[in-house]
Amino acid sequence: MKFKDLKINRKKRLRKTEVGRGPGSGMGKTAGRGHKGQRARSGGRKPPWFEGGQQRLVRRLPKIGFKNIFRKEYTILNLETLDKKYDANSIVDIKTLIEKNLVKKKEAKIKILGNGNLQKPLKIIAHKFSKSAIEKIKKAGGEVEIIK
Repeated sequence: MKFKDLKINRKKRLRKTEVGRGPGSGMGKTAGRGHKGQRARSGGRKPPWFEGGQQRLVRRLPKIGFKNIFRKEYTILNLETLDKKYDANSIVDIKTLIEKNLVKKKEAKIKILGNGNLQKPLKIIAHKFSKSAIEKIKKAGGEVEIIK
């Protein structure tokens, strides 16, 4: 094997130079920190958000918004979508909605809104209904069932 045949292993990580190991290392005595001053001390670094003593950006911006931790998320479906996807006299529940890719999760809560018209009688089982949706479903000859 000759020197020219050797390949450099680019993936191998190079070790960092060790500091404070005597004058022969090139990083002895002050270990690259200079003489005295804040940055020479242990823990003498300012945090990255420090802006030289002026008020931080986070403190300058106004407090906005409110996050309600008790909020209930509903997957909203309109009657026009159900009218297109389902045949007459079929049952619309979470299981069939997942099969037709109208709802992603089986834990999802569903609310039916009265947007569009319903020409077919459907039995719809959901968590919530708008008043107009209930009227249109019953007018088309369908049933409404609320999940508790």
